[in-house]
Amino acid sequence: MRLRSLLFVPGDRPDRMQKALQAGADAVILDLEDAVAIERKPEAREHVAAFLAVAPRRVRVLVRINALQSAFLAQDLACVAQGSPDAIVLPKAEGALAVLELQERMRQFDLASPILPIATETPSAIFRLGEYATVSGLLAGLTWGAEDLPAAIGAVSAREPDGRFTPPYEMLRSLTLFAAHAAAVAAIETVYPEFRDLNGLTEYVRRASRDGFTGMMAIHPAQVPIINAGFTPAAAQLERARRIVAAFAAQPGVGVVALDGAMLDAPHLRQAQHLLARAGDEDRQSGSGGSK
Repeated sequence: MRLRSLLFVPGDRPDRMQKALQAGADAVILDLEDAVAIERKPEAREHVAAFLAVAPRRVRVLVRINALQSAFLAQDLACVAQGSPDAIVLPKAEGALAVLELQERMRQFDLASPILPIATETPSAIFRLGEYATVSGLLAGLTWGAEDLPAAIGAVSAREPDGRFTPPYEMLRSLTLFAAHAAAVAAIETVYPEFRDLNGLTEYVRRASRDGFTGMMAIHPAQVPIINAGFTPAAAQLERARRIVAAFAAQPGVGVVALDGAMLDAPHLRQAQHLLARAGDEDRQSGSGGSK
């Protein structure tokens, strides 16, 4: 499942759902949780069920349900089961047991969609990040959040005045990144809330892609083109990756090769292969396509 950009849409705003499909995002997340006031949740479920029934699946459609502990969970699952979304986004997830519990609850509604946990929204969740590798076959990816946890512990903010994360939340970002890769699933960066600050978003996306995230959630359609561009490898990067793979393929059994005046070893080969995989260029990972 290619997930560079995942655009949130409130479940009670059907007027925005069709527009979201035209935004260019790889996936749309219909939100039944925080974006919807309690009194509007029944209406939101009706709109989400109706949209799932007719939405073209050239764009993946995910649904963020309410948390496992919520009184709304069964109603949410009954709603989304009618349309079999491409994935279920689980807020306030707390490790492998939460994923398994949700899977069991989903079975009651004949729902078999993969699960995308938001893995850092409660204090207890932080100590469960390493568990997701044990349920990786049930996951569509792994992401994190920097809004619920500060509220849960009484912190003033997760960010410095310039928008950077404070050290505790920078740590959570890193832990989620490594937990996702340990589970071999998509590592999804959290949202950039200042949706009018496109220059800031560009830098945020650049940093996320550099660090190893493979996609990002968005809160506004204007963010989608920047996110897609930032998580799409540039032509020059792909060309060099193909040349690295080809250089190793031309010398089987050799641990180090020379290319462009630099000595490259196994980590460089793995980086090149990962880059080609992200670009859908798997046929070249073995070097069979050679360099162009």
